[in-house]
Amino acid sequence: MKAIVCKTWGPPDSLRVEDLPDVVPGPGQVSIDVQAAGVNFPDVLIIQNKYQFKPELPFTPGSELAGVVRAVGEGVTQFKAGDKVIAFVSTGAFAQQIAAPVQALMPMPPGLDFDTAAAVTLTYGTSHHAVVDRAQLKAGETMLVLGAAGGVGLAAIEIGKALGARVIAAASTDEKLEVCKAHGADATINYSTQDLREAIKAATEGKGPDVIYDPVGGVYAEPAFRSIAWRGRYLVIGFANGEIPKLPLNLPLLKGASLVGVFWGEFARREPKANLAAMRELMGWMAEGKIRPHISHRYALAETPQALNDMAARKVTGKVVIQPQR
Repeated sequence: MKAIVCKTWGPPDSLRVEDLPDVVPGPGQVSIDVQAAGVNFPDVLIIQNKYQFKPELPFTPGSELAGVVRAVGEGVTQFKAGDKVIAFVSTGAFAQQIAAPVQALMPMPPGLDFDTAAAVTLTYGTSHHAVVDRAQLKAGETMLVLGAAGGVGLAAIEIGKALGARVIAAASTDEKLEVCKAHGADATINYSTQDLREAIKAATEGKGPDVIYDPVGGVYAEPAFRSIAWRGRYLVIGFANGEIPKLPLNLPLLKGASLVGVFWGEFARREPKANLAAMRELMGWMAEGKIRPHISHRYALAETPQALNDMAARKVTGKVVIQPQR
């Protein structure tokens, strides 16, 4: 089978496609023919040794996938060969085959295609944990989403609307904002052409957003936090901008506001039952049409470096997927 291999820390162009032996599941494992693998910003960081999770070299990157069970290992009774499954793993998804622990799998809902199934776990899992659990966004509240046209951003918009909130999307181009509106955003801000604080003030009639969802970091964090409503919740999702902002701590004091950290991977590891319940709610919303992953591009396995370069250059809208069998 073919797989992407990272042998040295470096940029996406240092990755190679290699022929590896077919996988054999060990006890408690399931081997899967990978039909689609979601691409996420942490994949760009992991191969450069810039992420909090640091695998040993060599390794195959990629963490979320959908595919068909090839075989099951000793002790596995929940799945059988031929079952369609979704999996979230630490590494290994950018390959034609993978052996995954059974606890990393969930059945693929009927009627779902592989590409969409591979685009759900990390982005929607992160945004559900952030918006529902950590921020506890309520119907009638207002949420501002920075970097709103990315995978987690669009997921946050849809989840906010599913909860009955008003959602303001902020992104860097009008084209990206059109995608945000198509996914339910009530108002938009182009922070490349508008003053962010003034635009937030106008969009919230001076009140400010109750929740700010920030996967970007960088220069927009402080003006956004200065605009937050009384008792607001500022969700720290990540730093796609590449810069970790430093906020003056008098700002949460003055607004009675909270800085709330969001680390979905650790939440899923520490609280697996709560994460499974969240995934079930997401699948229910998907069946109802309340959420629908936006897949803007599909890449063959050999095009994985290009997919990661596009992600790093912030050219991606919504989600992109690798199709390893191509």
